[in-house]
Amino acid sequence: MSQFLMPSRRQFLRQSAGLAGLAAASSVLPFDIARAAGLTVGFIYVGPKDDYGYNQAHAEGAAAIKAIDGVTVIEEEQVPETVDVQKTMESMINFDGASLIFPTSFGYFDPHILTMAPKYPDVRFEHCGGLWTPDKPANTGSYFGYIGMGQYLNGIVAGHMTKTKKIGFVAAKPIPQVLLNINSFLLGARAVDPTITCQVIFTGEWSLAVKEAEATNALADQGVDVVTCHVDGPKVVMETGAGRGMFLCGYHANQSPLAPEKYLTGAEWNWSKVYTDMVNTTLAGGTIDNFVRGGLAEGFVKMSPLGPAVTEPARKQFDATMAEIMKGGFAVIKGPLNDNKGNVIATEGQAFGETDVALESMGYLVEGVVGSTS
Repeated sequence: MSQFLMPSRRQFLRQSAGLAGLAAASSVLPFDIARAAGLTVGFIYVGPKDDYGYNQAHAEGAAAIKAIDGVTVIEEEQVPETVDVQKTMESMINFDGASLIFPTSFGYFDPHILTMAPKYPDVRFEHCGGLWTPDKPANTGSYFGYIGMGQYLNGIVAGHMTKTKKIGFVAAKPIPQVLLNINSFLLGARAVDPTITCQVIFTGEWSLAVKEAEATNALADQGVDVVTCHVDGPKVVMETGAGRGMFLCGYHANQSPLAPEKYLTGAEWNWSKVYTDMVNTTLAGGTIDNFVRGGLAEGFVKMSPLGPAVTEPARKQFDATMAEIMKGGFAVIKGPLNDNKGNVIATEGQAFGETDVALESMGYLVEGVVGSTS
């Protein structure tokens, strides 16, 4: 089915402020046709859809639902975490007839989705990574996955492969999901060797190629020989790290084509399953749960195939740990454990399983991580 084409939703809205009124009175415009046909689903990305990372993983999920009968998918990429995303959402609703929208970036939730949801009570807004609570609008929801388990598995392989006992992490912002990934990576490595440390460098932005390259080079200069990241597009970190002779653990999507000999494994999203389930629920007349989570066992998360450089001991521990995680209830954060400032995080016998919602407000780096959240 054809859709209402435009060079940019934001540009279109700026140039065509009077068109909305005309649209309401017309029965022949393309967006009215879109409204009449089944379910229209909107996806909004903060960066390009081919970034080998966060946005590409979501776009692959969007591609999976395009094959579902009666579903029209509309997408807008490179939408900043500003009022621009509100304009994009309104465009998708008013001009394309979208009734289910996935604004995928962390910063889209508050205040942008929370501003739009009361204005459009018949539209479902599903946000990736936000922490939905009952005080939020009923037509909003939050979905995410326990991808920290994937970074823990990354860490196990890194722990076997590091020669210097120094692993590294290039991170965007110290939000809870990022901190959990950093901590999980280090704790996975320490399950192999408790003397391993992890140096973290925050770039301050989800996508900033120059700083990502600088951070990766700085880690290499400090003796780090295995690196991973939590930025939107891992391509720069992977290519820069490979160029410095480092081993690589990926994130978001499979980056092995970028450096096949140096790529060890990676924690990947499997948004195809999540989006297919949500769209099928909607088509069946059901309501998506406001708070949706899943991990490796539920198919929300997957691991990149182990690369050719991975040793047999690393493969064995990776496989054994994966099997334990697949049983459910696995805890990476468990006592005795302190943060890297000496504060007690968990006492002996205390554990925070992967489903523990307390992990989604994490504000610390564990002992062994070299870096600061401020």
